[in-house]
Amino acid sequence: MKEVASFLKPYRLAVVIALALMLTELTVELVQPLFMAKIVDDGILKRDLSAVVHWGLVMVGVSALAFAAGIINSFFAAHVSQSFGFDIRKVLFGKIQSFSFANYNQFSNSSFITRMTNDVSQVQNTIFMGLRIMLRAPLLVIGGAVMALAVNFTLSFILIVILPCLIFFLLWVMKRAGSMFRIVQEKLDTVNKVIQENLTNMRLIKAFLRNDYEVNRFQKANKDLKDQTIFVLRFMEIMQPVLLFVMNVSILIILWAAHAGPSEAKVGEVVAIVNYSTRIISVLSMLSFIVSGFSRAKASSLRISEVLQTEVKLTDELAESSHQITEGKIEFRSVSFAYPDSAVKVLDDVSFTVNAGETMAVMGATGSGKSTLFNLIPRLYDLEKGAVYIDGFDIRTIKLEHLRRSIGMVPQESLLFTGTVKDNILWGKEDATMEEIIAAAKDAQIHDTILKLPHGYDTLISQKGVNLSGGQKQRISIARALVRKPKILLLDDSTSALDLKTERKLLQALMKYPCTTLIITQKIATAMAADQILLLENGKVLAKGRHDELIRSVPLYQKIYESQYGKDGIRHAQKSY
Repeated sequence: MKEVASFLKPYRLAVVIALALMLTELTVELVQPLFMAKIVDDGILKRDLSAVVHWGLVMVGVSALAFAAGIINSFFAAHVSQSFGFDIRKVLFGKIQSFSFANYNQFSNSSFITRMTNDVSQVQNTIFMGLRIMLRAPLLVIGGAVMALAVNFTLSFILIVILPCLIFFLLWVMKRAGSMFRIVQEKLDTVNKVIQENLTNMRLIKAFLRNDYEVNRFQKANKDLKDQTIFVLRFMEIMQPVLLFVMNVSILIILWAAHAGPSEAKVGEVVAIVNYSTRIISVLSMLSFIVSGFSRAKASSLRISEVLQTEVKLTDELAESSHQITEGKIEFRSVSFAYPDSAVKVLDDVSFTVNAGETMAVMGATGSGKSTLFNLIPRLYDLEKGAVYIDGFDIRTIKLEHLRRSIGMVPQESLLFTGTVKDNILWGKEDATMEEIIAAAKDAQIHDTILKLPHGYDTLISQKGVNLSGGQKQRISIARALVRKPKILLLDDSTSALDLKTERKLLQALMKYPCTTLIITQKIATAMAADQILLLENGKVLAKGRHDELIRSVPLYQKIYESQYGKDGIRHAQKSY
């Protein structure tokens, strides 16, 4: 709560002005019953029209003042709440961008979306209501009770007994509602998760005829959200009739005491006290809404704070500005790694060296640790044991920004963004010239295909590139990596959708780049073109060397070769070496 509230500090002046204007409205509301008492006692009962007119004009004047204060208050309250929402979303998004993959695993994508949208909106709206009417309500209750006691202590004594009990009751409701609304927000996370997965995988859902299953899954999540919300709102609605019943009984006691008791209260005093009591009742009728809003805001602010307080796993704490990547030599020294909250080692005592400018093909079965090995080079995760060195520097001593700017990475799944083809290639290097973009596209073997698109490089790509084939997306992703002229190029099975001819041209084009290249592949033809091959099995290095070395002595490599070229092919290859 405190961390979220700290975002209001830049707007302290606006908050003070809004609260001052709100207090002006409150003061007017509290003094009006006194003016009404004056009209009754000094005007109506004494049949003095001038007193009625005088105090009537005073009431009109202060009402106009309250109206103006309310209008200006709304402006400042809106300014503070909207600015708060803008700032906290900005910081939240920046915080998420700084997360390592280990941090991302602590939250689901749908939860991030809910926290940055719905949760921030809940807090933002509560700030507006707080500066506009939310604080005014409890102050009016307290102020009304104090003013009633000042008018006639004996008649108003019942308020001293009743109001503390009601306040404790409200605090109890607020505490219970806070935990309940937190569950509501978690149910909303689930609904968003189902929606996100469906929209992302719509092709697969239709292809496998899973529409009915997904509809039922969404309806269940939606029903859980509805049921939990109804349960909380019903609990909140119990509060209002209890408050109204108690306060109405209090008014009856006040009227009975004024009529039958020993008090010699004036008629105007009775009118003023009843007026204050009815105002308190009107405010209490709003408190179910106010407490509900505050409880939701409290639950949401705690969820926001969870993200803000999450310790970033990757930092530049050990980095030295003098450590720069100039060549791209990569060395793994006894590297072991397990994903967070898992005891299973994905990599176990992995060691190898790739000299600057060399190409290494990484092969192995699914789950052997190939992609994990790639993720460690740009330091998307930190190591459990061992170290990764680039140009002789431990990557933890290289600033993250410089490290990652020196690497061109093409993931296994080609991810494109909504925008033009040119925008997606520029994503690799923002200040690239058109000549550099075209050169990268040509080397990625996608230039001619781009020219055939409706608007060439200005052709819009739909979300996730659904209007492109798998091979086209892969080659645009490769162009995006090449345009930055990296010192290290990581291709994670990113030529799988290319035919052999196109892949051969691509690999030939890559040879002119002065960078160290690592390629995850299952194609023997691709591995044969590499300077060395790293063969992984169950997270361990099974073998490393050139094609001619592995084909003679490594059974697993021979098996892979045979699966692609047949028994005759493997016999011929072994004889050749």
